[in-house]
Amino acid sequence: MFWYHSTTKHSYNSVRTNPNRLAWEDQPSTYKNYPAHYKKRKLDLEEEEDNFLYHIAGLTAKKSYPSGEYYLRINPSAGALYPNELYFQARDVETIEDGVYHYEVLSSSLTLLQRITDDEGLEPYLGYKTAMKGYLFLVSAVYYRSSWKYKNRAFRYCLLDAGHLLGSIEASALLKSNVLEMRYDIDRAKLNLMFGFEDREWFLSGCSMSVPIEDQEVSPMEFSLPYVDGSRTFESNPLIEQAYHETMQLESCRSEVKAPKFTYQKEKLQETIFTRRSQRGFQEGAITKGQFNYIMEAIHQPVPSDCDEEVSVYVVINRVLDMPLGLYKEGKYIKHGDFARKAGYLSLEQYSLSMQGAVAFFLTSKAKNYQALYQKAGIIGHRLYVASLYMGLGCSGIGAYYDDEVNAFVENDEMVLYALAIGK
Repeated sequence: MFWYHSTTKHSYNSVRTNPNRLAWEDQPSTYKNYPAHYKKRKLDLEEEEDNFLYHIAGLTAKKSYPSGEYYLRINPSAGALYPNELYFQARDVETIEDGVYHYEVLSSSLTLLQRITDDEGLEPYLGYKTAMKGYLFLVSAVYYRSSWKYKNRAFRYCLLDAGHLLGSIEASALLKSNVLEMRYDIDRAKLNLMFGFEDREWFLSGCSMSVPIEDQEVSPMEFSLPYVDGSRTFESNPLIEQAYHETMQLESCRSEVKAPKFTYQKEKLQETIFTRRSQRGFQEGAITKGQFNYIMEAIHQPVPSDCDEEVSVYVVINRVLDMPLGLYKEGKYIKHGDFARKAGYLSLEQYSLSMQGAVAFFLTSKAKNYQALYQKAGIIGHRLYVASLYMGLGCSGIGAYYDDEVNAFVENDEMVLYALAIGK
């Protein structure tokens, strides 16, 4: 996948010679709604399971601009374009009928797409041989929602945002004291066909919050849903489509079975999840070494997964009390010095973020499984959001940066996946 990543790099010259010009009349919808004849149930936030699902991707705020009204969600998204959709199977979950559902964000409802039986379900498509009690989530991307603005680079954003959605599931699961397993080795081709996506929407990953039901084998269910538009407008992008199809199959995956250990207090965590926002700028305030260490411990917890890829986390210390300035990785300083302005420049000259923030982050990887490694970067990014906000700090994800110049700064030749900044 180095060809796609290389093709979509930003440079000082590229962002000036190839600016994005948006056709506002073609702006896609960020909501997918199934027709009224499907059975739908409004979420009741007094019910534990409904409250859990709402804290994954619910609407939390509305902003009004001259161009219209925009709703913000619990999960972050580049440009507030929200290219990802959430589906899930529920089996033996209290108050939810056994079946396959779509989470309808706009109406805060669950749409029943297909009922399941005791001996049939989606489990085999996610690599399970027995029936699984609980939730099996599937995350898709309606890629034109992102490519409308970000063009060829949009597949990166779809994957990062999918990782954030997986991270949002993880955070909400902590309210129930549950641990997840990310599932990347899923039958994408079959699932895309069954759900009627017609190459305008694709599954990127799965996620299990379930336990096996002993002695209950399950067969793969077969169904065929009609196509339902998820973007209103659409323009195909052959480069993105090629990138997706070439990264569908995984190779030489290593599983991570260790569970993360977080120290969040549930009531405070729930408030953090609900009030999450992306910081638009920082005021150059310093954070404490204790806050920094707490956040670093949270983002370095293992991510249980059937395809765990290594992601390197580089840290630029700008303003952390009792810590020297410089570039830092895995507890070691690589370079000493004040690199705040450099970090701001590398982040596409977004100086109010990576320069004025207390800490800037750059995530890179040399792993092979592109979809898995990119989504892991999104999960780490979401953990950074949650831990920072829990500590009373702001966080901002930055998907645009000067790729090769970041490599030169951190002194590696890995793919640069994500930049983020935290601070006051």
